[in-house]
Amino acid sequence: MFIDSHIHMTSRTTDDYVAMREAGIVAIIEPSFWLGQPRTEVGTFKDYFSSLVGWERFRASQFGIKHYCTIGLNSKEANNEALAEEVMDLLPLFASKEGVVGIGEIGYDDQTAVEDKFYRKQIDLALELNLPIQVHTPHRDKKAGTSRSMDVAIEHGAQPDWVIIDHNNEETVKEVLDRGFWAAFTIYPHSKMGNERMVEVVKQYGSERIIVDSSADWGISDPLAVPKTAALMKERGVADEAIHKVCYQNALEAYGKSGQFNASDWEMTNGVDQKLNFEGNSVLRGGQSPLVEGADSNIIK
Repeated sequence: MFIDSHIHMTSRTTDDYVAMREAGIVAIIEPSFWLGQPRTEVGTFKDYFSSLVGWERFRASQFGIKHYCTIGLNSKEANNEALAEEVMDLLPLFASKEGVVGIGEIGYDDQTAVEDKFYRKQIDLALELNLPIQVHTPHRDKKAGTSRSMDVAIEHGAQPDWVIIDHNNEETVKEVLDRGFWAAFTIYPHSKMGNERMVEVVKQYGSERIIVDSSADWGISDPLAVPKTAALMKERGVADEAIHKVCYQNALEAYGKSGQFNASDWEMTNGVDQKLNFEGNSVLRGGQSPLVEGADSNIIK
């Protein structure tokens, strides 16, 4: 079994869900992020957050996958300060919903003063709600931004083992682990952090507090990055126990601190029932037969 603790399924297809379930992915976490272009009204954030805790959670269940999310104002859109203030008023309303397992993904993009302001506010919100913090590290000047992300979290009183630092690479991983934070890696095809590099990271640093995820979204990305990386690790001689930890157990432990992310959620599931609707809507279209499978079914056909 695998967990993908960072994947943006709002921008993926139902075929992706089928392939993910067939590959052994049983649970996913969808962080709040931007849509490829800036939102301009607070209502669009409200509808987006509603879809994460509503329709997308249902859609995943129709393909045998348990869906969770993190709620937050992403760093890229934090620079619209007036709008960001309005979004901050929404966050507590959604962060307490069923299936929300953290505040995220938050942090820095261009590392501006405004990004810093809203990163700090959201750390405080996570502490107030007793939720894990999922941090987006910047793609530019990553090493300095990663260090700063951890410095600010500690300054605000966050415990390192409640903070998941994501988008790591070989340049950042040692400091993240040395300081006691979770080190998550987003695996992309052809760029950023590939699965061959990920194998070498696990060989060098071991499996403690390391998490593999996909960050698959509307760009060139792979929703099967976690099981593919697991297969490559096994091929390259990484122990099964280590693979299990970085592709399943560590994510369960990190986000399980929310109290809403438990293995029993998918181990005790009643299976798939595509006869169900969400507010009158179905994943099926005219003439398609609903799939109904029991809890012991492993493959969606």
